Amino acid sequence: MAISRLDAQLLKKAFLAGAARLESQKERINELNVFPVPDGDTGTNMTLTAMSAVKAVIMVEHPTIESIAKAMSSGSLRGARGNSGVILSQLFKRLFARRLLHMLTM
Repeated sequence: MAISRLDAQLLKKAFLAGAARLESQKERINELNVFPVPDGDTGTNMTLTAMSAVKAVIMVEHPTIESIAKAMSSGSLRGARGNSGVILSQLFKRLFARRLLHMLTM
């Protein structure tokens, strides 16, 4: 099924599914753990960061693409753990939130 339109509910559903997938693979990611320090917690830190964003997204009462994108960004930044969590939060902020918001204003 091709997706031709993104709305708030689809964005929320996709984000929650992605976070669940990350959580299901965290041990596998912990084993990869290559940069910047091989300490075995990259998957754990990324999962904790993503779950903080999940909590923020779930709390959005009247979802719009803008409110979901902002919740992804602010929730992940507030809950960032370790270097990998900070990097992930910046990905949400820069790549997703800003791009989505930019698309809305086009």
